Amino acid sequence: MTSVYPKNLTTQQAEQALQKHGANVLPETSSPSLFIIFARQFKGPFIYVLLVAALLSFFLGQKINAFFILAVLVINAVIGTVQEFSAEKAATALKKMVPSYASVIRDNQQIKIETEQVVPEDLVQLVPGDKVPADLILVNNNGLQIDESMLTGESIAASKSIKAELNGDAVDDTEIIDKAQQCFAGTVVMSGRGCGHVSATGVNTEIGQIAADVEAEQSKPPLLLRIEEFTLRITYGILILIALIFAITLLRGDELGTVFLLGVALAVSAIPEGLPAAITVALAIGMRRMAKVQVIIRNLLAVEALGSCTYIASDKTGTLTVNEMTIQHIWLNDGCDYQVSGEGLDLHGEVTSLDEGAVNNASSLELLIHAGVLANESYLENTEQGWRGQGDMVDVAFLVLASKYDIAYKDARKRSTELAQIPYESENAYCASFNQYQGKLHIFVKGSVEKLLGMCQDSEQSLEVEQQVDELASKGYRVLGLAYAVLDCVPDNLEDALKNLNFIGMVGMIDPLRPEVKGAVAQCKMASINVAMITGDHPKTALALAEQSGIADSTMQAVTGNELAIAFEQGEDAFSQCVHSTQVFARVSPHQKKQIIEQIMQDGDFVAVTGDGVNDAPALNHAHVGIAMGLRGTDVARESADIILTDDHFASIVDGITQGRVVYNNIRKVIFLLISTGAAEILLVIFSLLFGTSLPLFPLQLLWLNLVTNGIQDVALAFEPPEGNELKQKARPPNEPIFNRLMIERIVVNAIVMGCLAFALFKWQIDSGVAEQEARNMTLLLMVLFENVHVLNSRSEQQSIFKQYFFGNKFLIFGMLAAQGIHIMAMYTPGLRELLGLSPVSLQQWSGLLGIALLLIVVDESHKYLLHKSNAR
Repeated sequence: MTSVYPKNLTTQQAEQALQKHGANVLPETSSPSLFIIFARQFKGPFIYVLLVAALLSFFLGQKINAFFILAVLVINAVIGTVQEFSAEKAATALKKMVPSYASVIRDNQQIKIETEQVVPEDLVQLVPGDKVPADLILVNNNGLQIDESMLTGESIAASKSIKAELNGDAVDDTEIIDKAQQCFAGTVVMSGRGCGHVSATGVNTEIGQIAADVEAEQSKPPLLLRIEEFTLRITYGILILIALIFAITLLRGDELGTVFLLGVALAVSAIPEGLPAAITVALAIGMRRMAKVQVIIRNLLAVEALGSCTYIASDKTGTLTVNEMTIQHIWLNDGCDYQVSGEGLDLHGEVTSLDEGAVNNASSLELLIHAGVLANESYLENTEQGWRGQGDMVDVAFLVLASKYDIAYKDARKRSTELAQIPYESENAYCASFNQYQGKLHIFVKGSVEKLLGMCQDSEQSLEVEQQVDELASKGYRVLGLAYAVLDCVPDNLEDALKNLNFIGMVGMIDPLRPEVKGAVAQCKMASINVAMITGDHPKTALALAEQSGIADSTMQAVTGNELAIAFEQGEDAFSQCVHSTQVFARVSPHQKKQIIEQIMQDGDFVAVTGDGVNDAPALNHAHVGIAMGLRGTDVARESADIILTDDHFASIVDGITQGRVVYNNIRKVIFLLISTGAAEILLVIFSLLFGTSLPLFPLQLLWLNLVTNGIQDVALAFEPPEGNELKQKARPPNEPIFNRLMIERIVVNAIVMGCLAFALFKWQIDSGVAEQEARNMTLLLMVLFENVHVLNSRSEQQSIFKQYFFGNKFLIFGMLAAQGIHIMAMYTPGLRELLGLSPVSLQQWSGLLGIALLLIVVDESHKYLLHKSNAR
């Protein structure tokens, strides 16, 4: 038997080629060395201020201050280096969780392999949405249009053609081949079909040569940009405050050294040194947690953004449904009805007539089944795990139907030689095949019934057909029609044959709703997130499934593509009103999906969009968060998305939203802890100016205080687990700043309490005749205890600490004990004790200070209670 494919490799030849040429991978951008990562930790406005403070301290003879400031910077740099290096490793590991695949012919069989396994001379099949896995020379072309903008900069897709006859053999000298016959690695198939032999892989490809010379620099996500802007503002504020106090104290006649010491103290107090490291940890933890719920983050933006979304525009097939199409009903144009048993890829089942006593036309039924098998690009393969379909699941369903009717689809295709085809494109909503069937040239067309009726001869039964479509669609069936015509020859322009067709009949196929979807949609509604379904299906099919999932109720109507087009012509207000009138969109084109998304975003929502096909790429690109399907998604969809679902489940999106909100909340917790404690330290310094006392804490002590708390406890806050009420809270407004009213209120209240109590303790001791060093020793211990207590307040903005599981974050418990333990140890460590001006305290003194620190819990709990009462009203 001769092969139906051009010349292709055997498995053994492919293995030998892989050993000879190596894996088909591009040279990866080299990861920065540990030294480079360490050096980067010294960039940023906070660091610059402290470096200047260290240098000035050194030249003014305060060498201990200078040394300690530099020591703090080095320790923070080490912490930041470890966290950034860990995050880099985690990101690299996540990339490998979603491999790219290529469809190749080996041993005269079509198989799917990982892209890195592709070798020179492999025969590769290309379909829309594929990323070309290697440089190819085409041997077969059916209207291929390939986006080569990444190489050429041209936004218009390049048309491919075959000008050199290769006789199925690979060609070594690619220079004699026209560019139109070549496809290049990394480019994307937009439409058409084709196959070609691999001419180069890996670094030898066109893009490989470029990648070898280019080091890509990743752009920073908006969250980090906002944090950087925030740190810059704090730095400016610090400098202005220092300048004012500097001027006031000099005018007052204070010594320059004392004034400078005051400025350094203010700078050290205000700067949250541990903030960059803590945010890096929070984002890295978020990425890892999301990966555990099958959500792969392609960039850090999505960690924050997914938790912020207020609107999810979901695809139907495979996301809300299981993506296992089963044909359950057949209706022929002669009025005969058939029921089909069996589900999914189970090839066992029966086709049973529902018309008792009627004369059933078996030839019409066979014609419909053959039309579904021939106008079809999928195939079935028997694996150790059972039958598996390759290709579109709609096409696979027709192959399963043929098996149930005892028609071997492979034999049918061999008997009916294909002479030409019009591939399925979502914009067209049909596909066609030209075959020698039963001795005559036939065209078989499969697609939406509305499209096919427009191609068929005038029929008195068209009204009956439309009624039958409505009846099946209202039951949740996806309805497809089939038609044919007998031709004299294959026309030059294949579309010319799409007229005067004969309508054969239609099938009703079901793709069941995923069992977890209804609960997930309910959770979204509880979280104030709107969920919409955007599909190309019949309006009644879409509505039936939307009602089952809870997206729509019985009063909601679907908006169709035609209605959207009319509203768009009427202007922005009319289109906006049309878009917001429903949450079910049917018979929508890819361009209209993008229009819907843009309008919703313009109207103020933060939008997440799901998609899997090349037609979804525009919407995925334009949405705030693009979510691609990892199992059945095309390469172009995955490349356009920020997030990839490895299981294609809608429920995974909801899990990801929960984790995204946790990450954002944890970042806010870290910022609240650092800024409120820093503000309390600033108040201590300001109070000393107002009341004319000496500094309650020296810069060295403030640095020690910040290092003990910032270096341990703030990072531990990034590990906080979900509070459990993330989806019960309203979605965060897209334009809400990190410092919202609640954050500012809590910072002011807690900072005033800590600052006032600490200064009151210091002043009371001084007034009581206690030596300054001992007064500072007690004040510093109180501030450490304040930090230990305040980290518990920071665990939730609204939830009482008495309602939280105390041991829910073991890192935090360890951090609190370690912070207190290190400080007590310093009291007894010679050298360090003298450097920091510390001395041991009695258990009675420690207990008394702890009692004062615990007042902070009373204050914060009171604030939360009042907030709760206010929200209830």
